[in-house]
Amino acid sequence: MSATADDGTPARLKGAASWLINQVSLHSQRLVAEGMAAAGARGYHYRLLAALEEFGPASQAALGRRTGIDRSDVVAMLNELSDQGLVRRSPDPADRRRNVITITLEGARRLHSLDQVLAGIQDELLAPLSPDERAELVRLLSALLAHHSGR
Repeated sequence: MSATADDGTPARLKGAASWLINQVSLHSQRLVAEGMAAAGARGYHYRLLAALEEFGPASQAALGRRTGIDRSDVVAMLNELSDQGLVRRSPDPADRRRNVITITLEGARRLHSLDQVLAGIQDELLAPLSPDERAELVRLLSALLAHHSGR
C-alpha cells in the first residue's frame, strides 16, 4: 500500500512541481474570478486595461498577443469595456479595416481600483509566505515562464 498524505493525496504527487503548480493555479484562478466578480469586473478586463495603460493604444490583435487572451474573447471583453466607457475604439488611420483601442480616463481610474482588488487577491493567495519568499516565488515562476515561452 502506498503512503498518502493526510488529505489523501499520494506523496509522489505532492513532490511533483507540475502537480503543485497546477493545484495553486486552480486556487489562484478561483480567487481572481471571485475577487474581480465582487468588484464587478473580470480578470480579462484587468489584463486588457493594464496592457492599454502600459503600452498605449493597440489593435485588438496586439492586445490578444500581449495579454494571452484568445481573439474572440478579446472582442467580447472589449465590447464590455466599451459599453462601460472604459475603452474607446477608433479606426486605425493606417488601416481603416482595423480598430485601435485606447483606454479612457475612466478606464484608467477603474484599472487603479482593480489594482487594489488584485493586491488583496495576491495577499490572500500568498498569505503563508514572507515578503522575501513572495519575491523569490515570483522570481522563480518568472524564470520558468521565460524558459518555456521562449522569452
